[in-house]
Amino acid sequence: MLTRMSNLYTAEATATGGRAGTARSSDGRLDLNLSVPAGMGGDDGPGTNPEQLFAAGYAACFQGALGVASRRAKITLSDDSTVTARVGLQKTGLAFALDVELEGHFPGLTDEQALALMHAAHEVCPYSVATRGNVDVRLSVR
Repeated sequence: MLTRMSNLYTAEATATGGRAGTARSSDGRLDLNLSVPAGMGGDDGPGTNPEQLFAAGYAACFQGALGVASRRAKITLSDDSTVTARVGLQKTGLAFALDVELEGHFPGLTDEQALALMHAAHEVCPYSVATRGNVDVRLSVR
């Protein structure tokens, strides 16, 4: 069970029109059009989609969690290290589900060191905590 802590930050965004609409944050920093990918029967318009937004958020959040994990392990990460998130949308009966692959690239670390660091970050990343037991998340290094 998670212990309730004080809230550090709350993001707020409003969507209109569903997957083919718009999304805007309350502070106006995010203001974008949404489009349905052709693979989902859409027109593949110029807008982004919820899976891309989730992938970008997860990759950025996980990169931050890697910073925490590397400091705890006393490992220095290269400025060239990256995290790529691939978010899949699947149909399961009448419902839909997500799956995620997080691929890390860590110049200067062995694959074993990098994967251990990714597992440590996976324990503290808020996206990982939120999806644990709900979404298949695979960790890999390149």
